[in-house]
Amino acid sequence: MCLEPQCTTPTKDPGHLGKPSQAGSYFVPSPSFVSTLKSTLEQLSKLTSLVSSFSRHVGGGRLSFAVDDCLDLLDLSFDELTWALSVGGKGKPSDLHSWMSAALGNQDTCKESLSDAGAGRFIAKLVFSGLDRVTSLVSDGLREIAGAGGKQRRLMGPGIPDWVSAQDGRLLLAGQRQAADVVVAKDGTGNYTTVAAAVEAAPTESGRRYVIYVTKGVYRENVEIKKGKWNLMLIGDGMGQTGFICRDLTVENTAGPVKHQAVALRSDSDLSVFYGCEFAGYQDTLYAHSLRQFFRDCYISGSVDFIFGNAAAVFQNSQILSRRPLQEQKNTITAQGRKDPNQNTGFSFHLCNVSAAADLVWAGTNSTATYLGRPWKQYSRAVFMESNIGPVIREEGWLPWAGDFAIETLFYGEYMNTGPGSGLAGRVKWPGFHAMRDKVEAANFTVAEFIDGNLWIPATGVKYTAGLTV
Repeated sequence: MCLEPQCTTPTKDPGHLGKPSQAGSYFVPSPSFVSTLKSTLEQLSKLTSLVSSFSRHVGGGRLSFAVDDCLDLLDLSFDELTWALSVGGKGKPSDLHSWMSAALGNQDTCKESLSDAGAGRFIAKLVFSGLDRVTSLVSDGLREIAGAGGKQRRLMGPGIPDWVSAQDGRLLLAGQRQAADVVVAKDGTGNYTTVAAAVEAAPTESGRRYVIYVTKGVYRENVEIKKGKWNLMLIGDGMGQTGFICRDLTVENTAGPVKHQAVALRSDSDLSVFYGCEFAGYQDTLYAHSLRQFFRDCYISGSVDFIFGNAAAVFQNSQILSRRPLQEQKNTITAQGRKDPNQNTGFSFHLCNVSAAADLVWAGTNSTATYLGRPWKQYSRAVFMESNIGPVIREEGWLPWAGDFAIETLFYGEYMNTGPGSGLAGRVKWPGFHAMRDKVEAANFTVAEFIDGNLWIPATGVKYTAGLTV
């Protein structure tokens, strides 16, 4: 399934950067910031035209899919930068920071997709240099956002984004059929027999919540929710784009460990909620690609890098289960992909339970070395707080990616965890590892602070814990 949308390291302000207003609530862009964004949008338009020209000649197969995916990603970047430009002097730093952070990462994903699909040297030469130019321009703009107060969340006024309404809480509590606009049922008793058909038929850019109820059953299909499908809500019978809510569903990739990378769900949706859902797979199960995401009461299982991406995501009160991988593989829960110190992204696990899935228990938890994560990108960031960490986790806690790559620039933190795998004495001695004892430092990674959850989660009706409990 693919879903699309819609503490940073501050830089010193030399005097010409955009600054927050006196109330600290808004980012006032400088002329250089506006100019940078306009230049970036021009580059994106040229690059999109170039990539589109290839789509007519690559035929079918993996490369065709990669080109289409790249076009979607460039379209996302264009939207995110347009949002940043259009808010002018009324832009909240946290929104701008999130949009710019997301726009920075899309080009890398495009390159990876094309490379993995076997794009020829000719395509790579033409496209990759353009992708690099866009990335460089976005990085310049992001630096200004971070330097001008992108972390000043406490100073913002109250308010709830336009994409949520008080009705959403009632939808989450109401009976599924009663709340639904359409019903998906394999036996033909609903409006559609596949989830993909229901999503395709949903209104485009809907101004109200559109609810799709999926009845009990196994739906073997690929579901892609494009960014034009606004205000969608999927509700299922139980566990077993901007403004996306998913409740009581299982999303599984059935490829198994022998197929290696096999994503069950990828999400690029800002302000998205996954409540009471299961994500099952092995390598690369959950791709939390970008923007702000909240997972509550979920089951997430896998083996290698099974929660990866570069979203600002909080996982709360969820079961994180390591499965039995291929014989030569090691298990890593996270592979967080923050590539720039000014991005406000990272993974935070709060009040979760980290343990072994049944197949790994049967094989013996000591049969596979299992770690909390490894650094996919230079500034990888992940924290585990007030969670139970079982004996499945090795005493080192974290695994290198390759040699000493990123061990000085990453941020891996642990705060007040319990359980046999939570001991810190044997943890890695990397400069970037933090055995956090300061409650103020740890609070930066809570729902309230890290993803501005108090401003948008209440209207969804999903329960959550805003801050630390101890």
